[in-house]
Amino acid sequence: MKVIQTISQDKTNLSFEFFPPKTEEQEKQLFAALEKLTKFHPNFVSVTYGAMGTVGGKTFEIVDEIKNKFSIEPVAHLTCVAANKEQIKGQLADLKNHNIQNILALRGDPPLGEEKLAYPKDGFRYASDLVGFIKKQDADFCVGVAGYPEGHIESPSLEKDIEYLKLKVDAGAEYIITQLFFDNQCYYDFVTRCRAAGINVPIIPGLMVITSLKQIKKFTETCGAAIPEELHAELEACGEDAEEVIKVGTEWTVGQCKDLLESKVPGLHFFVLNKAEPVSTILNSVKKK
Repeated sequence: MKVIQTISQDKTNLSFEFFPPKTEEQEKQLFAALEKLTKFHPNFVSVTYGAMGTVGGKTFEIVDEIKNKFSIEPVAHLTCVAANKEQIKGQLADLKNHNIQNILALRGDPPLGEEKLAYPKDGFRYASDLVGFIKKQDADFCVGVAGYPEGHIESPSLEKDIEYLKLKVDAGAEYIITQLFFDNQCYYDFVTRCRAAGINVPIIPGLMVITSLKQIKKFTETCGAAIPEELHAELEACGEDAEEVIKVGTEWTVGQCKDLLESKVPGLHFFVLNKAEPVSTILNSVKKK
């Protein structure tokens, strides 16, 4: 089933994002986490691609296994930063052969430690071009894209960022999943800007549970999201107590979820980092509200 069909149903959707494993142990961890999270009946599960397409092939293997073993609709991330048109054509054919209908189309990021992207010849520079190319190759693919409530880190302004996002939607994107955020008002303001610009597709909020202050600082630096002062102070007060950090991060995300659900968002998308426990705790807590 296409993701847009599940989003269109009159209910709040649930989805998870995993990253493809690089080792056998990581692969076991991924599927163990997925098995635990299936009890929450996610509408779809997405699998990231890796910087510069470094684990692209593994992404396709994983989404294929998710579909066949767990009977959950998978979404394959597809980037254009490290592939030319012919390579992307081949990837689309591969996905089609495995009956994968859903793609999250992204430009992609440079490898860690590198600031500039080296674009391939006869390829694409922007996600909007990739979206248009996918739809031209096969309009039956359901394509989603990323949105940035606090603006993409490379964008000169929030207004310009919305312009770029609209190009992706105009090219054929059917829904948006946002980058992580910790202040719900950022999401609400983002939706308002999108609607004012004529972007009317579903906008699903992306959420990440903080389990490490050091880790989340690294994430926010690369994606442009901000940690609210109140949350940052609570995390700092935890010191080296890892369990207390997880408790603070979990409680904060529970609060975000309850507020978002009251506002009737189209879904909740969790960046789970291949760990089931924090997200399970949150969903159980929200369910009991």
